[in-house]
Amino acid sequence: MGPLHGIKVVEMAGLAPGPFAAMMLADMGAEVLRVERPGQSAPSGHPTMALLERNRRSIVLDLKSPAGGRVMRRLLAGADAFIEGFRPGVMERLGFGPEPCLELNPRLVYGRMTGWGQDGPLAQAAGHDINYIALTGALHSIGRPHGRPSVPLNLVGDFGGGGLYLAFGIVCALLEARKSRRGQVVDAAMIDGAASLMTYVFAALASGAWSDKRGENQLDGETAPWYGVYETADGRYVSIASAEPAFYAEMLRRTGLAEEAPDQNDRRGWPALRARLEDIFRKKTRDEWCAIMEGTDVCFAPVLTLPEAVMHPHNRARGVFIDVEGMAQPAPAPRFSRTRPDTPRAPERAPGDPTDALRSWGFADAEVAEFARDGAFGARRA
Repeated sequence: MGPLHGIKVVEMAGLAPGPFAAMMLADMGAEVLRVERPGQSAPSGHPTMALLERNRRSIVLDLKSPAGGRVMRRLLAGADAFIEGFRPGVMERLGFGPEPCLELNPRLVYGRMTGWGQDGPLAQAAGHDINYIALTGALHSIGRPHGRPSVPLNLVGDFGGGGLYLAFGIVCALLEARKSRRGQVVDAAMIDGAASLMTYVFAALASGAWSDKRGENQLDGETAPWYGVYETADGRYVSIASAEPAFYAEMLRRTGLAEEAPDQNDRRGWPALRARLEDIFRKKTRDEWCAIMEGTDVCFAPVLTLPEAVMHPHNRARGVFIDVEGMAQPAPAPRFSRTRPDTPRAPERAPGDPTDALRSWGFADAEVAEFARDGAFGARRA
């Protein structure tokens, strides 16, 4: 049933990090009800983009109507947590900011997801993942020397620094509320989370072990020849991370360089060693290198495409990816020995009958019908 079984969460529909946090809670067994606004489109206008909406039901609720407001207040009164991802002030203008919601339900955990945070000079500015990680130093640190920074998809801001930290913050506040019987606001900002993810790098910088110049550090994949990506004979790639001396020695042995035994920590020899390794890796295909190195102490892995990742034997053995109604997708994580979550349910193609969605929240069928007559519900845009 999942470790969060019995937790009830109301989610205001939004983009990327908020839905990701709600998906994580739902994957762990929480009952999440997604509230969409009338006229809201399917994610990115395409129903197959809705994987982040798996494992929960949804309704379309007009919060500007008196009846819709009453439904929302009923939901929040019975919820353990609330998720919203609008710019600061939007929920307040709708009448559902933290103050009235916590007055309605003093134990409510009110989760807020933004890029810049609830305060500060940029709080009301528009932005996206790349902007938030740019402001924290994370973007500057990734990429080749003397070139532009490399964008790490939207993993560091939206999902790593955003959705993950929001879900973590909500669970922390839920645990605290069990003792204090009081809710609180969780202000999850992507700049805060992205900066937190850079803690190791800031520590290395302070100790002198990290250069603030891009592409000059051991772990950036561009400098140390024993930590990086190499092209193979078939135009594919492999990754090696032979950072420790024993792993470095194993890499030299399996690439035929053991007799040369270049000093691992001699930076003056790194360019020549990288050139040698580039030449060596280009002599065999990616799969040939897998036969030589995969599963050894080289610290090796082939660079896989998304479909290849789904089919890799290790990922299949662990169930890293699952199939839900014909769609491959990452499985819930992390794993639990006792309270194992159920297999996720596929996302709804569109919000269903609000009667079905609201029954488990204590609404009688006749009540829902009355709310519907009063204009509480709407429809998603096709």
